[in-house]
Amino acid sequence: MPESRPPIILITCDELRADALGCYGNRVIKTPNLDALAAGGTRFQRAYTNSPWCLPSRCSLATGLYPHRNGSYSNFRDIPLDPDMPNIYSLLRGAGYHSAHIGKCHYKPVPYEQTRPDATLPYDEFRDYYLSLGIDHLALQDDKQVSVWFMDDYARELDAAGYLGAYRDATWDRSRAKVFAFPGPAEWHPDSWVGMKAADYVAEYRGDQPLFLWASFSGPHYPFDAPAEYYDSVDMSVDARFHDASEFDDPSRIHAAAFHGRPTGAIDGLGAAPGGATKHFSEAYWRELRRNYFANVAQIDAYIGRILTEVERRFGQDVLVIFTADHGEMLGNHGLWGKNNCAYEDVWKVPLIVKYPGEGQARVSDALTMLVDLLPTCLDAAGLGHDFCDGLPLREREATGGAACVFAEGEGFLAVSDGRHKLTRVAQAERRHAELIDLEADPHELVNRIDDPACQAESARLSAQLLDHLMSHSLK
Repeated sequence: MPESRPPIILITCDELRADALGCYGNRVIKTPNLDALAAGGTRFQRAYTNSPWCLPSRCSLATGLYPHRNGSYSNFRDIPLDPDMPNIYSLLRGAGYHSAHIGKCHYKPVPYEQTRPDATLPYDEFRDYYLSLGIDHLALQDDKQVSVWFMDDYARELDAAGYLGAYRDATWDRSRAKVFAFPGPAEWHPDSWVGMKAADYVAEYRGDQPLFLWASFSGPHYPFDAPAEYYDSVDMSVDARFHDASEFDDPSRIHAAAFHGRPTGAIDGLGAAPGGATKHFSEAYWRELRRNYFANVAQIDAYIGRILTEVERRFGQDVLVIFTADHGEMLGNHGLWGKNNCAYEDVWKVPLIVKYPGEGQARVSDALTMLVDLLPTCLDAAGLGHDFCDGLPLREREATGGAACVFAEGEGFLAVSDGRHKLTRVAQAERRHAELIDLEADPHELVNRIDDPACQAESARLSAQLLDHLMSHSLK
């Protein structure tokens, strides 16, 4: 174990598209703080989540294991992360780190059936469970909607300040379809709260142990609820939503049912869609949704700037900083919002910026990487082994030329991509879908080529990759 183990600062967003950041080409907003982090570190161009759902993705990041390996593969089934399974908190704490988490955890399925519009319910059981994973300090804001459904740490403070009732009413108001301005002062928005708590914790940390801090923002996940004062930071004149309705003339497409309003459709935005079909959302609705999303990203970037300022002031350059997201967001592209069952690049690809201790030069990596690579990266920095992980430390991943394929999993969902071709399979109740996309010939992912005779070799090769992926662990 190295004599000097660097502090490790992991910053994540929920449902953040890679192309929402300036350093990834966005021009609708400015993200100067994350752009500056990229200017002094490594920006990964082809980083992918291991699940298009929050809980499985976060559990994979925390354990370095694919969802089918850690057992937490669903947002909805009662299969929380096992506290006895080694994870990022317990492993780093065992190596002498002080482990802190501020913001969203979501390692245990939310009891959606208990939620009610007139009350925010107790949440102590969840908080105690999260602490059992090895967290020394927890300031819990467990998702924007969760904080109006259940009394986490943020909800308690918001209630004491007098703003919880208005936030709960706005979140439950179906007429707003999950799009509204935060109904309170901007400093009381959940992402402001997480940013301030994290920055203050770094500034005040005086422990003898090296610090591991995970600052986990709930935004820009829906509801699309940025404080109105951030609207002016968004230049909608350069925004462009991609959509070609003819894509869903093909009933084999996974989201054709949701777009047209058939009962088997499954995407987050479907519940808010007029007439139960996402094709009925108006252009005015999409414009407001996208403005709020980008305004929320600008807000988060400002608070990440506060965190990074305190990190540099407290630790200098001898620190490992990792920034990423659990998955992306469709954001109206393809006429959809949300992420459920999505293997579109909009959702599968995530931002990933890493600043190693002492690093100061910008690098860009095209290596295929996955979120299961992040725990091994942290363990490597702490001088710990990582042989049990499905991922590799990012430097080792780059040195080997990147992953041959990336994988995404979830309940009744599997996807594999080699960076050009991707195969997605869905088997959920009566739903059965198989999609093959050629990203080089079809970068907007409009044509399912699963039955194209010219693509049968690619389909067979990727199917074999999926089988090997599962069998190497499940039937060894």
